[in-house]
This record gives sequence, C-alpha cells and structure tokens, in this order.
Amino acid sequence: MISKFFISLLLVSICSGSLALGAPSAPKKSSETNGSDLFASGTEKLLTGDYAAAEKDLRAAVGADEKNAGAHNNLAFVLRKQGSVHFGEALKHYNRAIELNDKLAEAYMYRGVLYQAMGKKDLALADHARLLELGHEDLAKELEWVLNNGKEKEPPQFFGVVKKE
Repeated sequence: MISKFFISLLLVSICSGSLALGAPSAPKKSSETNGSDLFASGTEKLLTGDYAAAEKDLRAAVGADEKNAGAHNNLAFVLRKQGSVHFGEALKHYNRAIELNDKLAEAYMYRGVLYQAMGKKDLALADHARLLELGHEDLAKELEWVLNNGKEKEPPQFFGVVKKE
C-alpha cells in the first residue's frame, strides 16, 4: 500500500516540474553549433544577398573554427559588400584566408576587387597576377573586368565566394 506521504511527494514533484519526464531538450547554444553548419548557413544567406545575417553566421563560423579559410573569405565578402566602413576588417579576413590557404583563388579574386575599391590598383594587379600563377584564368578574367570597369558586375555574380568547405 502506498503511503499518503509518498503520493503527496509525487504530486508536489509533478506540479513543480522537478520530474522532467518527456521534457524537450534545450536549444543548442551557439558554442555547441557546428562550425560547418554555420559556414553553410552564412554562405547560403550571402548568396541571397542577406549580408547582415550572413555576417552573423560567418563570424560564428570563424569563431568555431578560426582556421577555416573559406569562412574568412566569405566573411570578408559580406563585410566588403556592406560598405567602405568595413573595408579594413574585410582586408584582414581576406589576408587571413590567404595566410591559411595560399592557393585559395577566391580570396585573391575578391581581395583584388577590394583593393580596386580602395584605390590600390597596383595591389589588385598583383592579385590578378597571382590568379594567373594559380591557373585560375576564369577568376583572373573577372578581376580584370572589375579593374577595367572600376566596378563589379550587377547583379552580384559571386565568382570569389567559397561555396563548400
């Protein structure tokens, strides 16, 4: 026979929520989110033109995996697309992407575009030459178009965006 005390204790436990039978799990904290998922999400938002939301995810991707060259490259892209006030930080991320992977052609492509926007055509030409050295004539051609026209193609073409890790 179950005592009245035990039944009372059980009822109090259920009402107070201390028994977590069937309780849903808590949402993931950003520190538990996979850097690869953040990279993919940020890149998807980048490709739709939602640069502010992409920036948030790509910053988190870099935070989760500081050695992800593609995440640095794509973060630099969204920073650059949000205006000249972000050019300095964008340059740091392009440089970090290249430091991590000196064959990452996408970073040279859009760093060259950034240099053009900053009025540093000589540095943009150096990135163009590096693209040719790497055998990326396609990206070199696009950077050359920017250098000749003084602007990027519209709508954005995303030539220098890293789409997969």
